[in-house]
Amino acid sequence: MIENKKKPNPIDVHVGSRVRLRRTMLGMSQEKLGEALGITFQQIQKYEKGTNRVGASRLQNISTILNVPVSFFFEDAPADVAGGQPGMAEANSSNYVVDFLSSSEGLQLNRSFVKITDPKVRRKIVDLVKVLAAEDDTE
Repeated sequence: MIENKKKPNPIDVHVGSRVRLRRTMLGMSQEKLGEALGITFQQIQKYEKGTNRVGASRLQNISTILNVPVSFFFEDAPADVAGGQPGMAEANSSNYVVDFLSSSEGLQLNRSFVKITDPKVRRKIVDLVKVLAAEDDTE
């Protein structure tokens, strides 16, 4: 017997990963988001993996709860292979950002960085990180 497991649509996977990204940036649990939406955390897991598609009205609710515009979930979405949607970047162009913000260190760094209000201090931190990264390249 051949099992016909359908692969999730790349757009659904991308939208789900952006939901997870924003939820974790806010320090919100899947349970808390599910509660706010009136659904289970298992359903949130399915959305975040892309195994279940998020409907338009639910996506609107999620955007309100996570305090981002709906367009946030589609930023850097993979191009539609059939239609080549204009304005959509390739998926791997922003994967490093999602990977970074999905890591514990990236999340901590991001949360702390956004709390710094002085633009000069923020600039100095960016410069420091660039110098440290360049040192790693030369080793």
